[in-house]
Amino acid sequence: MNTQVELLWLEGQIERWIRFGAQAGERIIDRRRRLVEFRPGAVFALVRWRSGDYGTVESRIAILRAVSPGEGFTTYPYVAPGAEILLNLNGWSKVQAVLAALDAVEGLGLRAQDVAPDHWRHVGARLGVGLSPRVYDRARHRAWLLRRRLGR
Repeated sequence: MNTQVELLWLEGQIERWIRFGAQAGERIIDRRRRLVEFRPGAVFALVRWRSGDYGTVESRIAILRAVSPGEGFTTYPYVAPGAEILLNLNGWSKVQAVLAALDAVEGLGLRAQDVAPDHWRHVGARLGVGLSPRVYDRARHRAWLLRRRLGR
């Protein structure tokens, strides 16, 4: 069973979009809403933004891992049935910092969904307390790939 994410785009009011992740499918509900699916094990980023009468009232980014049937998960808004939460931050400055970390990973020529899940946990924990995260580099990525290969 795939994990489904409901996306919405109401220009200037509510915006929910996927920043990265390999989608397994997509279903358009109407011109503003769509459902995207991710296979078990897929890592993806969901960005949520909402404005009110006096400006932005919500800026949030989550990096999630779709789970397999029978695997434990946490419920998360607009994600069915839920997912493993690797990173969950709110506030525009923290969202910007996560986006910068994503850009840095992609600047290495790596896909963000292929990065070690522990890196996203680290980024979330450090930014959550106002500290800078360590930079993800090719050596860390190589270590992750070797560790993953040994685990299989």
